Amino acid sequence: MSNLLASLVSSASALEAYGQVLENAQNNVSNASTPGYAKQNVNLYALPFDPEGGVTGGVGAGKLVSARNEFAEQAVRRQTSGLGYQQQLVGSLTAVQSQFDISGKQGIPRALNNLFQSFSAWGASPGNESARLTVVQRATDLAQAFQQAGNSVATEARDAAQQISQTVDQVNQVVGQLQGYNHIAMQGNKNDSGLAANMHAALEQLATLVDVTSTFQSDGTVSLMLNGETPLLLGDQQYKISSSLYQPQDPPPTNVDGPADVRIQASDGREITAKTSGAQLGALLHLRNQILPSFIGDGYQQGDLNVMAKQLADRVNQLLTSGNITDGPPAVPGVPLFTYDTTNPTNTAASLAVDPSVTRDQLAAITPGPPGVSNGVPLALSALASPVQDADKVNGLSYNQFYGQLAGRVGTALNDATNYQNVQESLLSQAKDLRQHYQGVSLDEEATILMQFQRAYQATSKFLTVLDQLTQLAIDILRP
Repeated sequence: MSNLLASLVSSASALEAYGQVLENAQNNVSNASTPGYAKQNVNLYALPFDPEGGVTGGVGAGKLVSARNEFAEQAVRRQTSGLGYQQQLVGSLTAVQSQFDISGKQGIPRALNNLFQSFSAWGASPGNESARLTVVQRATDLAQAFQQAGNSVATEARDAAQQISQTVDQVNQVVGQLQGYNHIAMQGNKNDSGLAANMHAALEQLATLVDVTSTFQSDGTVSLMLNGETPLLLGDQQYKISSSLYQPQDPPPTNVDGPADVRIQASDGREITAKTSGAQLGALLHLRNQILPSFIGDGYQQGDLNVMAKQLADRVNQLLTSGNITDGPPAVPGVPLFTYDTTNPTNTAASLAVDPSVTRDQLAAITPGPPGVSNGVPLALSALASPVQDADKVNGLSYNQFYGQLAGRVGTALNDATNYQNVQESLLSQAKDLRQHYQGVSLDEEATILMQFQRAYQATSKFLTVLDQLTQLAIDILRP
């Protein structure tokens, strides 16, 4: 009789253990697509068996064990940050590249070539009023092309600054979510699989926005450090970052009215811009503070677009004012054609214009000499297309070469970012595959477990039914 009762106890224990395995398998299947979820396992162990000591043996279920591999999680987050950086850079540079045509069919290249051609046509007929009018019209077109390019890049800079602000807000928002999760964990829920899934999903989202180092503590909370140095979250205390426009003063700026940079500040006011270099936020800062200023300038540089516009305007004006409109007597000197903002070197391209008071009759064609040349000025102007003298060049290059180098810089950067993006996509895919191998839910595996333990459960249930019948029969036999 005692053996029957011991068998009943052992079988009941087995049923309970098998039931936990089945429940866990069902939970894994239900959460197979849940972001941040890692499969869990129930480890079975043999109970002590000692017939002489009355220990019935059997099988028991241990604690739930998560398959989460923090090394694999960190690898995914690291590659996610890298991909976020390249994707942001590709998107931003694509918008910038659209402002710099290198085909010669539109924008500055087309307007520049048209102006040079109008100089040549004027040189062939220096007294022709139509040729003079064409020069004024083509000069106006070129000035407008510079204005459009300068204003467009400036718009990209403003958009980048706004995106930085929005990204900072997103970072603070996601960290705020993690702060709430930490608070829940600190209340004794550190082993909650649902909480862990939410935390890791938020961490992966955060990795796209900013480069962070995450460390899980023994109480189940996660600590976050921006670029490994600046605290964002410690326990249930959040430290928010912020962004703002500012003009650096050390060293003093050479262009006090130049576009301001964007800086990132820690919660205590420390500037951490230089250390914020990864993910989307790092890419936006690189674009806003380094790439775009190389075209439109900042407190320390004029910007290549402004350099080209100023050199062209100054040289054209210099050649026109060196000539005469008529020989006289008295001789009537030429007047400058282009105007621009002389108070702000970073505003040259955006403010470049043809002086509205200049008429076609005021274009000087005669070089005084001796000997005087009736079309000397137009010939000198047309030579700007293929310059020989250093005065006709921009930093040692022709105007077309300088612009091609300027536009090519954007194309090269975009091509590099696109290539790196492809590499990062591959690296992220590999990292996710590795994580899936360690902790992902395999539906085939879970189906096998369900079938295996369902049959074991059924067999044990049947065995338990037989034991129950035998026990009842024994009781009936022993009953007087």
